[in-house]
Amino acid sequence: MTSTSPLGLIRNIGITAHIDAGKTTTTERILYYTGVSHKIGEVHDGNTTTDYMDQERERGITITSAAVTCEWKDHRINIIDTPGHIDFNIEVNRSLRVLDGAIFIIEGVAGVQPQSETNWRLADRYNVPRIIFINKLDRTGADFYRAFDTLKEKLDIIALPLQLPIGIEENFIGVVDLVEMKAIIWEGGELGAKFHDEEIPAELADKAAEYRELLLDTALSVDTVAMEEYFEKGEVSVETLKRCIKLGAISGAFRPVLCGTAFKNKGVQPLLDAVLDYLPSPVDVEGIRVAGEEDEEDTPENVAKRRVIPVDPAAPFAGLAFKIINDKYGTLTFVRVYSGTLKSSDSVMNTTKGHKERIGRMFQMHADKRVEIKEVQAGDIAAFVGLKDTGTGDTLAASEDPVVLERMAFPVPVIDISVEPKTKEGVEKMTIGLQKLAGEDPSLRLKTDQETGQTILSGMGELHLEIIIDRLRREYGVDANIGAPQVAYRETISREHTETYTHKKQSGGSGQFAEVKIIFTPQERNEGILFENKVVGGTVPREYIPAVEKGIKMQADTGVLAGFQTVDFKYTLVDGKYHDVDSSALAFEIAAKACFREGMKKAGPIILEPIMDVEVTTPNDHVGDVVGDLNRRRGMIQNQESSGSTVIVRAHVPLKEMFGYISHLRSMTKGRASFTMQFHHYDPVPRNVADEIMAKSA
Repeated sequence: MTSTSPLGLIRNIGITAHIDAGKTTTTERILYYTGVSHKIGEVHDGNTTTDYMDQERERGITITSAAVTCEWKDHRINIIDTPGHIDFNIEVNRSLRVLDGAIFIIEGVAGVQPQSETNWRLADRYNVPRIIFINKLDRTGADFYRAFDTLKEKLDIIALPLQLPIGIEENFIGVVDLVEMKAIIWEGGELGAKFHDEEIPAELADKAAEYRELLLDTALSVDTVAMEEYFEKGEVSVETLKRCIKLGAISGAFRPVLCGTAFKNKGVQPLLDAVLDYLPSPVDVEGIRVAGEEDEEDTPENVAKRRVIPVDPAAPFAGLAFKIINDKYGTLTFVRVYSGTLKSSDSVMNTTKGHKERIGRMFQMHADKRVEIKEVQAGDIAAFVGLKDTGTGDTLAASEDPVVLERMAFPVPVIDISVEPKTKEGVEKMTIGLQKLAGEDPSLRLKTDQETGQTILSGMGELHLEIIIDRLRREYGVDANIGAPQVAYRETISREHTETYTHKKQSGGSGQFAEVKIIFTPQERNEGILFENKVVGGTVPREYIPAVEKGIKMQADTGVLAGFQTVDFKYTLVDGKYHDVDSSALAFEIAAKACFREGMKKAGPIILEPIMDVEVTTPNDHVGDVVGDLNRRRGMIQNQESSGSTVIVRAHVPLKEMFGYISHLRSMTKGRASFTMQFHHYDPVPRNVADEIMAKSA
């Protein structure tokens, strides 16, 4: 079997939304209507195709992105269903990075919710064309027009309705198609497979005419020829209108909006048609660009100068590894192919790491099921077996054109736990298991506490780490003692300081000697650790410079105040001394570590804490209690927004103050309120909190 299809007939799309908005339910209907599955799986029954992990089926949530392939009207659609919970946002990030288009599902009652906003910003970062599906219009309280308004308010976009609902809540029966000006009615039975067209209901004629005019004015604005045709004739063909909608969707001039209820099997087939009509094929979007130099900023001017890789099966191969899975059969590496053609048993370069990889077998994935293929080409998404050392974000390329594609950006973990196997025999198994799990998940970090020797696991939230520990037990047979969750504090500096340190050791024979002079400078948040070598005259020989870098980076893992990782500073090596006999790389590494310890103490060290973006949805009569409680938790209220009988309170709150919040909120509001939170930024902790943290670490 071959996976190849004409490039124009391929769609690589993702389905994304806030948790419980209906992503997986929509995916299940797509697979059923396209003939991939012969039975519709349901999230509440734990038998969906894309939620195949035990933890997903038990909890009724999506944890890992799953790839499936289906065919609709002679087109091949590669779909990635992504999680909606913020703890697993890495899956959305890496999926959007390699997709050509996306369906954003918005809940018809709540409208745009926090995770949808976060995912929308990610899609903006990667310039992903998208269409919107307002779902769950059968639910009590659903309101298409209110949900539509939240698109403009919260996403700051021009939302363009292509459909209007016919009926609402339990009376929802179909949609008005504003492109072809007809009604589409689902007949019930046959799991939504049967529907028919009819005249637009008289009671909706005026509203349909109003929104049709909006559609024409907005869509035709992207094409002057089409606009002139409209002015001359007073109408345009369906083909012209669809072409203009596609142009606007791809350019981002506006975002097409459709509607329905996936759970009640209404609206999914027109959504599939919209994927073909309005989302791009691989050749409809600009090819991916190569990465810039390591020290080059990603300014629009610099990005525009970088070479574009052609979407061409005949060009040299280039692909991006975006996901790793370890199972009982070995390691699967998911790759988006951007250029060229590759056959099983071919060799490619991992240009990110600078070594050759040989492709074993290749598969088209259907969730956890595999279909072997012999060839992939530009536009394909496939899984490779046999890669020895390729990680998420690595580029694979032909040796004759060893390009490096832009790497992915990964989120910063904000919560730590200690992990210790219950038996001595479990130590090795735990090490292997955690290394494999961290290889799959770039938002998971492993380190060893230098003082206690404990293994510290850092992740995006309590649920994230809970799932990892459960997988460690089920998949690798390791029962472990788990420490209480701890905030992932960071350290940084607040002022510039220059430190000189001399390392000198003489104990008979050749000794150790190295001197370094380093300027430590604070950086903006999220700048990371930057290094600059300004040594002149060879006072520190070139071969010892990497040792200085290594020493600083190693020591930065243990800050001078409370042992937390030190971030967001620049260190500039400006001078030093060496000895012809006694100097070595080790001596300069030791000198750099000591220089860090001494210099950081004098550079105004401070502790940073993660601040969370918290959104509480509460009944009106509990708003005062919720706001007062958030203030007591050192929260900064950002805004309040009324929505019917409920109020949405948004605040920035330190993560430290949010442990156990869900139980307290339920008690305070008699179970009527809910909340979501996601990482927002790091801020310096108040002095009294810093003293408390340092006292605990002493």
